Amino acid sequence: MILGRKAALAPAKLNLFLHVGPTGPDGYHPISSLMAFADIGDLVWLEPAERLSLRVEGPFAGALAGEDLESNLVMRAARALGAPAVGIVLDKRLPVAAGLGGGSSDAGAALRLLRGRETGDAELEALAAELGADGAACLWGRAVLAEGRGEQLIPAPRLPSLPAVLVNPGAACPTGAVYRAFDALPAGPGAGRPKLPKAFADFGEVARFLAGCRNDLEPAAAGLVPQVGESLARLRAEPEPLLVRLSGSGATCFALCADEAAAKRLAARLQASEPGWWVRACKLG
Repeated sequence: MILGRKAALAPAKLNLFLHVGPTGPDGYHPISSLMAFADIGDLVWLEPAERLSLRVEGPFAGALAGEDLESNLVMRAARALGAPAVGIVLDKRLPVAAGLGGGSSDAGAALRLLRGRETGDAELEALAAELGADGAACLWGRAVLAEGRGEQLIPAPRLPSLPAVLVNPGAACPTGAVYRAFDALPAGPGAGRPKLPKAFADFGEVARFLAGCRNDLEPAAAGLVPQVGESLARLRAEPEPLLVRLSGSGATCFALCADEAAAKRLAARLQASEPGWWVRACKLG
């Protein structure tokens, strides 16, 4: 499918760091997270139809086979926008429930495609925020700092292109269960925001900065789902990665590499040795 006026990429979201605090009075965990987006993701496009509808295809369509598509975030976004009779097609290329913000990014792509000339950016952002904690951050697919429940967005420092490899071991890693496991662990440093520069000069500065940050859900996810710990350990044993981390609540992990060639070498080797894993080289920004 060629991207154009009636099609949009729903890019994979990566949490470069994710600091999480204990549950607040509102029942939610406060976070501070630098979110970046990949140059790969799902595709969303429109086609003529007699009524508003959603059709799912692609490599991971089967993971949504038992889902009521009327409650899918894409359909919820379309109804919130008052979309006319149109067919929405979701080409599901990202693993489902993988810590990649897939549902929120799909909804954001649908909102961008369906918006009318009278719908301003602020209105679109408000609609996206109502769809979930990652909704507003995933609307535009641009790097952003998210705080609060994830709905408080702050412009991110300028990021250089970050060559990376994404790895998903194919295991379910439910967000709710990961947060419950997190709550059972000793309290950590909390959701404090690290001191951020206005812009990162180069890739090395990004890697050094991120090395001082964390994904606070990583120990809980690795303890709950052994495959997460195994994939993290495997990536950290390889020569190319400069930084390895879990994204979100998992189960997708990412490795930042010094250059695109290193990322492609790592991805090719992992694909050959771990045929059951989903592995993709990409660039984050």
